[in-house]
Amino acid sequence: MALDKEIVAHIAKLARLEVTESDLDVMSKELSEIISWIEQLEEVDIEGFEPMTSVVEMELRAREDVVTEGGQAEDIVANAPERREHFFVVPKVIE
Repeated sequence: MALDKEIVAHIAKLARLEVTESDLDVMSKELSEIISWIEQLEEVDIEGFEPMTSVVEMELRAREDVVTEGGQAEDIVANAPERREHFFVVPKVIE
């Protein structure tokens, strides 16, 4: 599936990305190659294979569930460029 510049420009607009006209050609080629690779993956026969999260069987150790006093809010927001009380202040992103 080949993506043309108009589709890539539309995707960039939806993602709120600023893309130059010259970048649209490069991005449309790269995205088309990615989609082509995904289409190849869809052709692989996976009948009889169990779904898995890792090819190596692993068992993660769970930490002990311990109640703490907390009190880390100051440490957490200490490096924030802007904060109000114990909260991060960020620019509005919803129109």
